[in-house]
Amino acid sequence: MLELHQVCKTFNPGTVNEKAALNHLSLTLEEGDFVTVIGGNGAGKSTMLNAISGVWPVDKGAIRIDGVDVTELSEHRRAVYLGRVFQDPMVGTAGNMTIEENLALAARRGEKRTLRWGIKKSEREQFKELLRLLGLGLEDRLTAKVGLLSGGQRQALTLLMASLKKPKVLLLDEHTAALDPKTAAKVLELSDQIVEEHRLTTLMVTHNMKDAIAHGNRLIMLDAGRVILDIRGEDKKKLTVPELLARFTAASGEEVESDRLLLA
Repeated sequence: MLELHQVCKTFNPGTVNEKAALNHLSLTLEEGDFVTVIGGNGAGKSTMLNAISGVWPVDKGAIRIDGVDVTELSEHRRAVYLGRVFQDPMVGTAGNMTIEENLALAARRGEKRTLRWGIKKSEREQFKELLRLLGLGLEDRLTAKVGLLSGGQRQALTLLMASLKKPKVLLLDEHTAALDPKTAAKVLELSDQIVEEHRLTTLMVTHNMKDAIAHGNRLIMLDAGRVILDIRGEDKKKLTVPELLARFTAASGEEVESDRLLLA
């Protein structure tokens, strides 16, 4: 469903600030894979998601989604294949629009716009049912401005919007990092529910090793723009944080004292 082949990206080439963010990165996700991604600062996690999304062009390599080569496609042309939830809850929604208007925009992703009435009665009923599944009481607030919602409510809504059209690939970019622990746990629970229900191929970048181990069927670790660990199946289920740190040390040759030092 997703293939990165020898992808390279260097920022500020030829200057003192040159930084090789992706170094011949290769990664393949099968349909339905839920892959968690961890790594230290500058490992290339966000750069990888931005490369997949088309935020900027890559220097070398190829990116394919469901067999389609999207390497040269612009960001907006790739949007039909992707859903993405960002770290900042304010990014994925329009705060000055209502909940139902935000959902209507998400429902029309990739479709031609017309001058027909914006939201049908049948759509409102569908939105209510989808929001009811979140368990946050938003189904009774369809006409409320999104800017009035809490960070957790807004992030849950963003997650729903990103998955509404059942994208080929769902990208979760540290989407719980800005939330308090209780709200973050709720959003992660919703993420698992949505991914499993729709069998979405998913990449979830996280700064939390415990979350990386607990969620998904596969875990990869990036270092210096390349994959240095790829753990899946029963091996992942039995994994512990100390063992993961030990594996990172063995794979990268760097001594790491704790997950806080590695991922802070």
